[in-house]
Amino acid sequence: MTVALVLHRADGAPVSTSFRRAAFGKDDPFPRHREIAWEGPGSMIAGRISFIGEHEVPSFPHTETIVVVEGELTLTAAGAAPLVLGRGEGAIIARGTAVHILAGSRTLFVFCAAAAEGPNNSGITPLRADAAFKASTPPPAETLLGQTPQCRSDNVFIDEQAEFRAGTWDSTPYHRVVRPHRLNEFMYLLTGGVRFAAPDGSVLSVGAGDAVFVPQGAPIGWESSDRVAKFYVVQSVQA
Repeated sequence: MTVALVLHRADGAPVSTSFRRAAFGKDDPFPRHREIAWEGPGSMIAGRISFIGEHEVPSFPHTETIVVVEGELTLTAAGAAPLVLGRGEGAIIARGTAVHILAGSRTLFVFCAAAAEGPNNSGITPLRADAAFKASTPPPAETLLGQTPQCRSDNVFIDEQAEFRAGTWDSTPYHRVVRPHRLNEFMYLLTGGVRFAAPDGSVLSVGAGDAVFVPQGAPIGWESSDRVAKFYVVQSVQA
């Protein structure tokens, strides 16, 4: 079983993850640019896009979180001021949003997207490293190998139909046993480093500026020795 997929390394190093070039539905704004690393239950995908040019999208066909890792991307929703995203900055584009997308030079961004039907609040929601953090639930005590961490989160976006939530999270250091991951989760690390353990004893290390995706049910452990902060997307898939 796949444990964690590295979507991008901050230092530009190649990743071992396999990508396939494919559109996400017939109305995908990036049909020639999208590279999918993971696609699974719940109509969720994750991967990367390399893009230059501009698109006028009258109604964004799905909900998508993007984080720029190289270059600059400008998103302008109808009736709103432009949102300019540089390296390490991200946003969520909600289903149904009328948006103009511009990259004046080659821009690389990682993404996590989910499709759904039904009503949704349109618009573009920025992700903030300086989030309005609130205390959040730490990992269960029975899974911890050491003291309980202090965790905080700022959940800034929800798509109820897609069971898609996004925001910013941070935590003091902790060590957790290998266990099935409870959610589909996209992570872009802002600060700190994490060592993800697999059942075979191998370890995947990631740090600030790296992006990973962990599928729901993947057996994975966590170990961090300093404060970790990340942008996240999570989705719960019914068994």
